[in-house]
Amino acid sequence: MAYAVHFAAAVLACWLTAQVLSRSTWTWRSPRVAIVCWQAVGLALGLSAMGLPMAIGLAAYDRPTGGALLALADDLLHGRLPAQVSVVHLSLVGVGFGIGAVLLTTTVRSIHAAVRAQRRHRDLLTLVARDDPAAPGALVLDHPGAAAYCLPGMRPRVVVSAGTLDLLDQAELAAVLTHERAHAQERHDLVLLPFTALCRALPWLRWVHRAHDRVALLVEMRADDKARQLHEDAPLAGALRRFAAAGNRITPAGTLGVGDRDLDVRVQRLLVTGRPPRLLGAAALTLTTTLAALPITLFLS
Repeated sequence: MAYAVHFAAAVLACWLTAQVLSRSTWTWRSPRVAIVCWQAVGLALGLSAMGLPMAIGLAAYDRPTGGALLALADDLLHGRLPAQVSVVHLSLVGVGFGIGAVLLTTTVRSIHAAVRAQRRHRDLLTLVARDDPAAPGALVLDHPGAAAYCLPGMRPRVVVSAGTLDLLDQAELAAVLTHERAHAQERHDLVLLPFTALCRALPWLRWVHRAHDRVALLVEMRADDKARQLHEDAPLAGALRRFAAAGNRITPAGTLGVGDRDLDVRVQRLLVTGRPPRLLGAAALTLTTTLAALPITLFLS
């Protein structure tokens, strides 16, 4: 049962770490590090959720889960099982595989849904969008609402609405376009994908949904930081204020939009300068990667 205790401890550690990360504000100053930390927590949670019932079912083998699974497969192949292994134990192993299947299925479904929505929207853009010298490198939709978003994929596109062109001045628009290109360059849609799958696979865990929302905010902050590398903070902050005031913001399914998440928090962050907390970020990164390494080690041993 020692290995089951390890998996249970990992699940508890994932929950505790998620609570700390979701309440920490240092992550706003180091969004890239924080995103990696969240990814490690998500990986550890998924593997530990699989491993816990497996380890309980394989307790009779008294070895790490990976080796115990191989031993179980060999025993089943030769028609022999230890006396301590009952139907209940085999069912628990099946539950672990079932959790893995659910995680894999929800991930595939999430990918399929995103690709389908992106393909449908890309086809729509070919019909209704146009080029405009006011927004170089972007497509313009003739819509009065405020819209600025990235359509990710193998052929990413940045889209703005005519209402956005009227809403923003030239410097603000340039900062927004850089923000959206950052989403495409760093494939932030793939960063969010595992958390979307976890939300679908574990819908009863509210903190998993909070983790998804937190990562979505960090993704926007990371794109803000990329925009800050080429533009002053004031134009981007001004653009976010204008989007907040506009109200009728548009972000189609399968896209990443500049005006999606906690605009007031992002504006405040842009206006308050602060150095990234390198030591705190390094400590969090070490903790979360160690947390992810534990279930991986148990499965590979």
